[in-house]
Amino acid sequence: MTDLSTTYLGLKLKNPLVPSSSPLMRKVDNIKRMEDAGVAAVVLHSLFEEQFARESELLSEALDAGTYSYAESLTHFPDLGNYNIGPEGYLEHIRQVKQAVDIPVIASLNGVSTGGWVKHARKIQDAGADALELNTYYLAADPAQTSVQVEEMYLDLVRAVKANLRIPVAVKLSLHFSAFANMAQRLTQAGADGLVLFNRFYQPDFDLENLEIVPSLELSTSDFLRVRLRWIAILHGRVGCDLALTGGVHSATDALKAVMAGANVAMMTSALLERGVDYLRVVLADMARWMEEHEYASIQQMHGSMSQRAAGQPAALERANYMKVLGAYESSRVVE
Repeated sequence: MTDLSTTYLGLKLKNPLVPSSSPLMRKVDNIKRMEDAGVAAVVLHSLFEEQFARESELLSEALDAGTYSYAESLTHFPDLGNYNIGPEGYLEHIRQVKQAVDIPVIASLNGVSTGGWVKHARKIQDAGADALELNTYYLAADPAQTSVQVEEMYLDLVRAVKANLRIPVAVKLSLHFSAFANMAQRLTQAGADGLVLFNRFYQPDFDLENLEIVPSLELSTSDFLRVRLRWIAILHGRVGCDLALTGGVHSATDALKAVMAGANVAMMTSALLERGVDYLRVVLADMARWMEEHEYASIQQMHGSMSQRAAGQPAALERANYMKVLGAYESSRVVE
């Protein structure tokens, strides 16, 4: 029987397919269905840095509202029994999910400053999360801010969180670093147990009629996979941490490519939003079928088999592939 098992962040997983952070994770029933469909673990939706800042503001406003009023002003106080905004609601969700499923549950914090992260990371750990994903989403738009300063923000965050947690920590990154391989190595040295490649900055659009900036969400396709495969293949075996590929995993073929590039797990979201949670069964069955047909006994047998480390001269291979692509394009133009 084909062995799909793998490890990620020190967790033993029955297969490399992990649904990533999305609105689907807000409902415990969805996560139970994912477990029933065979997934190895889940990454919960993110708790945003702005949420715990906003929680403090709202609580302060509520407590101050009746300071100089009559005794009846006690009614201005929030009902703390039902005070389920932001972090407290997130922590309760973790507890409920952990009670409902047996698979590992990875929580997610979205932000970049150290601020209240350490405090809330501890609470997430205490609520029962098996690991924590730091979903770093920061756009360096200040012309006075240097790349060195931005990188130090990330490194300081990882050091601070790791120094205060027992559970493993992964860092979800964008590609927007001038020397990405070096940054990956430094994050590992700062304590990151895993890197998740890649986060996406959602690009806004302009509404010309109302002269407004409007949010725009584009679900991924399998075409998104290529840049992720490239960097997973580059980093595999060269940084001392696990690697997760997220963005562009829509099929068994995509997931298997991720593993062969060197990813410990392949994360999936857009395909589930489009096709539903039960689609996970199809992907896992197709993975097992392909491996049997191609005589792979286990995931470990194929892990990293197409990484650059597996190539004799990775730099030369990269250049050769680059020239081959250009040559193929020019040849097609001549035929036309």
